[in-house]
Amino acid sequence: MEDALPVFVLHSEAAHSATMNDANIHPGEMFSSLGSEQTDEQLMLAFSRGLNGAFSTLFERYRQPLFGFFRRRVADPAHAEELAQETFLAVLRGASRYQATALFRTWLYAIAFKILRAHRRKAAFRATFLGAPAEIPEPVAAGSLDVEVMMRQAVGTLDAVDREVLLMREFEQLSYAEIASLLGLPLNTVRTRLFRARLALHALLAPATAIVKEAL
Repeated sequence: MEDALPVFVLHSEAAHSATMNDANIHPGEMFSSLGSEQTDEQLMLAFSRGLNGAFSTLFERYRQPLFGFFRRRVADPAHAEELAQETFLAVLRGASRYQATALFRTWLYAIAFKILRAHRRKAAFRATFLGAPAEIPEPVAAGSLDVEVMMRQAVGTLDAVDREVLLMREFEQLSYAEIASLLGLPLNTVRTRLFRARLALHALLAPATAIVKEAL
């Protein structure tokens, strides 16, 4: 966690940084003048300048989305919660390194993705060298027609990179540019992989969807 946290520069999202150009604004004044319309970037900048209440607002905004990010990628809900907490702690530690031109959401998910990869490396090490069991997916009841369960199983069969692209786009609602930055892929590759993942997911879910319709 001591590594330098990644910084992503805004491109078309000028609205997010419109009120962050004046570096001389006192954090308390900036926060109080924003009311309920403060952006993530404004809140993070205020927090980096000493306004602790700004972080509480960010935490409330991203607590569930961040848990969902890990929950879709980690079998154990308790592990997902721990990883989400670790991410927020990393944000606290890295606040002084946050750049006013960085989109907070992308910065946050970059930290989360880095923590996820570290978790996966540790899990693989334990499974390979210590004989620890790999994460066991949640049991699925026989004959279950739960759409969410079917979706989870289908997504799990996709190519690893295709799966990440799909999850980041459909669930985290990240832009193509953000996904490209996070995964280190060319923009066109992100588009191609997303299209391929959607086609594959549709093919995987089509038979199950037909069964659900027949059962209704």
